[in-house]
Amino acid sequence: MNNKKKMLRGGSVDIPFLSIMLVMLAFGLIMVFSASAPSAFYNEGDKLFYIKRQLLWTAIGFVAMVFTARIGYRRIKKLSKILCIGAFLLLVLVLLIGSTGGGAQRWLAIGPIRFQPSEFAKFALIFFFAKEISQRPRHHIQNFTRGLLPYMCVIGAFVGVMILQDHLSGAIVIFTSAMIVLLAGGAKFSHFAIMGGAGLCVLVPAAILEEYRLKRLMAFMDPFADLTGDGWQIVQGLYAIASGGLFGLGLGQSRQKFLYIPEAHNDYIYAIICEELGFVGAIAVAILFALLITRGVYIALHAPDTFSSLTVFGIISIIGLQYLINVGVVTASIPNTGMQLPFFSAGGTSLVVIMAAMGVVLDVSRHIKPKGAMVPKQNKATKRGGKNE
Repeated sequence: MNNKKKMLRGGSVDIPFLSIMLVMLAFGLIMVFSASAPSAFYNEGDKLFYIKRQLLWTAIGFVAMVFTARIGYRRIKKLSKILCIGAFLLLVLVLLIGSTGGGAQRWLAIGPIRFQPSEFAKFALIFFFAKEISQRPRHHIQNFTRGLLPYMCVIGAFVGVMILQDHLSGAIVIFTSAMIVLLAGGAKFSHFAIMGGAGLCVLVPAAILEEYRLKRLMAFMDPFADLTGDGWQIVQGLYAIASGGLFGLGLGQSRQKFLYIPEAHNDYIYAIICEELGFVGAIAVAILFALLITRGVYIALHAPDTFSSLTVFGIISIIGLQYLINVGVVTASIPNTGMQLPFFSAGGTSLVVIMAAMGVVLDVSRHIKPKGAMVPKQNKATKRGGKNE
């Protein structure tokens, strides 16, 4: 009885998870300042321009994190359907009146503020799927036609809109993270494999039919063949990584950030980390992400209910996928596609939304099952396939 009351009341947030996240944020701010100073001075006449904006977004992100942690994951569960519909409508609105940047139409502008609805959509879809799965018996999702197919139609709608926005990397993250949640929720692996193959049949043509994507693919195959064109960013990133060696050139000593690498403080900040801090710095980043993901999985496995468990799994999968894609692109392991490195890359929408999602994880961590807690027996309604709250 005492354990049950403690779970309902909630304890303190998970300190290891919070500490790792704060270390990553601090590390990221240092590297944004180092990587952005030359381009900020060249473009804006103020070498502090980008870091001041990043500090502002970080402060807003903290407010968002505290807000989501205070309102609680149970309220987010109640609003999950509205959040999902709202996110999809915003994605459609981008196609109608969105602003363009970097050759793609992915932003909505409100006065001087621009934001990417796709960043919000990644998490909104996770919340919705987690709620729907948690309210149905486990065997429901194992039925392909009545269980899994409706989820895949929703995924297809989100992925289709994002492909129309020329946001292939975002479509990949949404598709993969949603599939992970479905698998964790009880979907059969055979169905999962079939739908994964179907997804590839959509994403692969999307990657090669557009001329600019095909050029990126060709540049990935041999970036040195077009050294001053599509291969430029890849090659300059590889130069930065190679020149870092074991211990790097020293913090602030990067040469490639002096307008050689486009988006040095954004998509390619990992290359600057490798150049300035070397292999040691690269491993440090990998360890931080591994620790954050491992602790997040621990929270998911000890979450008080199905919704919170699947939600944390989904959030952590998004963080992990974005890390893998960003590092894969910078190291020329996968074709070039725009993807920020969570907590490290400069950017407003991505950082604020991720920190808001971290608030949800921290709230769930307050309610994790105490050690030695007795698992309540299933009642007859649950055994017959009643709602799993």
